[in-house]
Amino acid sequence: MSRINEIGIRLFKELLKDKRTLAMIFLAPILIMWLMSLVFNSNNSTNVNLGTIGVNGGIRTELKDVKNVKVHNYDNVNAAKKAMKNGKVDAYIHQNSNRLDVTYSNTDSSKTSLAKMGLQSSVTSNTMKNLSNKVKQLSITNQKLQMSQTSVPSNAQRTQSSALKVHNHYVYGDSNTNYFSTLVPILMAFFVFLFVFLISGMALLKERTTGTLDRVLATPVKRSEIILGYLEAYGVLSILQTIVIVLVTVWLLNIEIIGSIFSVIVINVLVALVALTAGLLVSTLAKSEFQMVQFIPVVAVPQIFFSGIIPFDSLPNWLNVVSHILPLRYATDAQSAIVFSGKGLSDVWVDIIVLIVFAIVLTILNVMGLKRYRKV
Repeated sequence: MSRINEIGIRLFKELLKDKRTLAMIFLAPILIMWLMSLVFNSNNSTNVNLGTIGVNGGIRTELKDVKNVKVHNYDNVNAAKKAMKNGKVDAYIHQNSNRLDVTYSNTDSSKTSLAKMGLQSSVTSNTMKNLSNKVKQLSITNQKLQMSQTSVPSNAQRTQSSALKVHNHYVYGDSNTNYFSTLVPILMAFFVFLFVFLISGMALLKERTTGTLDRVLATPVKRSEIILGYLEAYGVLSILQTIVIVLVTVWLLNIEIIGSIFSVIVINVLVALVALTAGLLVSTLAKSEFQMVQFIPVVAVPQIFFSGIIPFDSLPNWLNVVSHILPLRYATDAQSAIVFSGKGLSDVWVDIIVLIVFAIVLTILNVMGLKRYRKV
């Protein structure tokens, strides 16, 4: 028993001396819980923007009264389509006589459901008001025509002839598209980032702890050549991993991608490159595999919080600003545009450039970080 205590006391003293581990144990959970409280308690309401083309004033008025629904009026369908493509509306309604054609972007199943419920409620309320007015008119007409024995169409017949018929259309998916389908662009990028980050970080850390890196640094090999060599080797592996993840997502999980699969692969390869450089950088800071694992909640977890899994319009403005310093924000923005709207790489060039800049900056920091291990 005394030996057990001696071992335990020794390890406890070593942990107390390791300030980095103590910070990860006590501060990291506090940071993550604080972020979660900000994200999930910020605003739980879902807001929907609806476009209307030629919709009668009664239904538009009823739609405006629906909570969390904002109505925008457009002159024609092309203007509404352009607004949807630019993300200004989540659905648009075109009325042609007694027919309502409703087109949903369907990139967020919760917004689609809210739009459907709001429209159904508005149509029902408008119909009931019209029916009430017709009943009053029929009552007055019947009183005037009682003496003439003239037949009057029944209320049911008149209502049937003027009943609105709703026809739903979807830009992405169909009526069976679920919440998981809308998360696919985010989850693909996150898992590529997470696994590449771990593999690359552990690889360099292993070479450092076994002394292999010290022996390489003792040679005339440049630090930049070492980092670029790692990027080359693990870059090929990351590309293969990315292709597998994308193909499995499309064919095995049967997820629809409106845009080009090649474009999706390109974005994920850039994500893998950023994760690779980030993993190598973190490995130069960690002293052991245990510390490397401890960096996961600090580096990886915030990425998923600010990648769009929680709608950005429900976050406080300052959290939206914070999300722009994380690479996964740009990756999911680009992938969502490709998957849901069918946009090409030329349409998301800003996101691509930002991801490339992240990779370049992290590579430079990696080269600088190796300087601390070079003894000559």
